[in-house]
Amino acid sequence: MDRIRIRGGRQLKGEIRISGSKNASLPLMVAALLTDRKLTLRNVPRLADISTMLQLLQQHGVTVDAAPGENGHAHGTTLTLQAGKITSTTAPYDIVRKMRASVLVLGPLLAREGQARVSLPGGCAIGARPVDLHIAGLKAMGAEIDIDGGYMVARAPKGLKGARYTFPKVSVGATENLMMAAALAKGTTVLDNAAREPEIADLAECLIAMGVPVAGAGTETLTIEGVSALKDATHSVISDRIETGTYAMAVAMTAGDVELIGGRLDLIESAVQTLRSAGVTLEQTERGLRVHRTNGALHGVDVMTEPFPGFPTDLQAQMMALMTRAEGASMITETVFESRFMHVPELSRMGANVTIHHESALVRGVPKLRGAEVMATDLRASVSLAIAALAAEGDTTLHRVYHLDRGYERLEEKLSACGADIERLKG
Repeated sequence: MDRIRIRGGRQLKGEIRISGSKNASLPLMVAALLTDRKLTLRNVPRLADISTMLQLLQQHGVTVDAAPGENGHAHGTTLTLQAGKITSTTAPYDIVRKMRASVLVLGPLLAREGQARVSLPGGCAIGARPVDLHIAGLKAMGAEIDIDGGYMVARAPKGLKGARYTFPKVSVGATENLMMAAALAKGTTVLDNAAREPEIADLAECLIAMGVPVAGAGTETLTIEGVSALKDATHSVISDRIETGTYAMAVAMTAGDVELIGGRLDLIESAVQTLRSAGVTLEQTERGLRVHRTNGALHGVDVMTEPFPGFPTDLQAQMMALMTRAEGASMITETVFESRFMHVPELSRMGANVTIHHESALVRGVPKLRGAEVMATDLRASVSLAIAALAAEGDTTLHRVYHLDRGYERLEEKLSACGADIERLKG
């Protein structure tokens, strides 16, 4: 099993190109199931999760043509997907268990074929993250769904019907699933208390390009007009806001100065405000954004994760790593997922001073961190340990980096190009 070795103490300087968004790409790829026409997606990152989704889609009958992205193969991939005929309406456990986003095939398969059998999902071990909102929304559209042997078995023999559904709590995945199901439903679907994440707006733009009228993207009310058939479309995936925030925190951790090419401040406004309060300067440039320390020191700030436009839960672990070296104390509160402090024992092995109390963690800044053998527990936790390692004295070895490969494209290359002493050790 691969490991990553990082020798800390080097400032990051130079530029890092931000990849296309993983969290946007996955539902966009699933949208190909809605039609027998071609869907071309540009700026798709090359990640383990993308490969897993391609494997799932291909077993449903989707043909895939992958071509290098701009400037050769270095920056993303262009995928052309076509589901001419759905050859299977079952999403098997062996694939779905690897990644929660696999559950997104439920709505499109049900809407197009009138039936679907999808395994209950797996993915990162960060709490229950149940699928009850997906099921309730599809039932509101006329679906019959049972749980049988670990599978969601869904039927809509007369097709789905447009409906009004109010999410009892905000869910990105359920919003995406119902948006896609609504694309082929008869009539109009209105989704209240819908997720407002930029990835939702990106999916809406793609559906519009495919011929589906969608209104309200970016607000809590989405209106989707069902159509009988979709058309060919080409769409470019937005830049990855979580990767942008992650590298901004890595730069701040090392007191570096880096331009994040393709990064967008408007996608991470809450994190930008928090980082600025902590003593980090982020400024828009012609090609992206520049990150550096404001006046030398980092200052402890309090953070509470919330659905967009609040502070992203997917940046919580990285922010905690940054705060381990800040002056003073910071309180980090996780409200989106339970069990998302599993990186704390590993940070503590490096000398961090973190105390957990229920859903909050009190982080007291320390003068230095020390390199150690640490283990990744989930995707974002793994990169938080890499951020800590960049500023630690000595060597840190990060184990179970397959978590990292699920969401960060060419991390070692990007960091080493900016001066980090980092290498992958093949297992």
